[in-house]
Amino acid sequence: MLGVEQLGLFATPRRLFTCTPSKLGSYEDCPRRYRYSYVERPAPQKGPPWAHNSLGASVHTALKNWYALDPGRRTTAALPALLKATWVREGYRDEAQEREVYRRALDWLESYVDSLDPAEEPVGVERTVAARTETLALSGRVDRIDQRGSELVIVDYKTGRGGVSADDARGSRALALYAIASARVFRKACRRVELHHLPTGTVAAHEHTPESLERHLRRAEETAADIVAAEEALAGGADADSAFPPMAGPICSWCDYRKVCPEGSSAAAKDPWAAIE
Repeated sequence: MLGVEQLGLFATPRRLFTCTPSKLGSYEDCPRRYRYSYVERPAPQKGPPWAHNSLGASVHTALKNWYALDPGRRTTAALPALLKATWVREGYRDEAQEREVYRRALDWLESYVDSLDPAEEPVGVERTVAARTETLALSGRVDRIDQRGSELVIVDYKTGRGGVSADDARGSRALALYAIASARVFRKACRRVELHHLPTGTVAAHEHTPESLERHLRRAEETAADIVAAEEALAGGADADSAFPPMAGPICSWCDYRKVCPEGSSAAAKDPWAAIE
């Protein structure tokens, strides 16, 4: 007869891997970039701030604060003050470019807000949601969670130059993981995910099935397992570049660590404002 020790009843449970969709995506884009961001301490110095990140953060925060207003004050007239108060100035070429981009962002916000019902209260705005599996402790911040009928809908704002498509919504692991976590937090079905592209006013949507959500979750767990294996190999004395190899490509030009990465430094440098022109 087996004793309790042989049955493993006193075995130490494996620690859950704590992650966000962006953390998983960083490893998939480039393991070395992941190492620089999450493993090395102190982390290597980053390059200068990107204007497109400043623009995106400014617009997202302005929309968050618009929803924080009383419904009667949720008008386009409130937007200039909201955007000015949240404006991030880093990364622009000069003040003239910054002013032009500010006006552009305000136009996007005014057009977008015109399409919204100010009396409609989202379930969450910039809401952190979380879920656990047998191997993951997953969390993430959702731009907006709507309720339509009896189900929840994930809304993600986009401000990049490129448009969005239904394939983008379908293939976004972040949106799928947000849907899974939101369903667990609020105990409501959540299958629909939407990308709202403010520059063009277009919406790209996908209706997930339980099976497609499960596939996204399994792939997230597989990526997490790869990260854990790499971290354990590094802790065991493996060469850092072997455990976390670089994945050189066009993305290197946009990497915060391009200057300190031997492979990345050979990529053509991008001006901090390149993505907004």
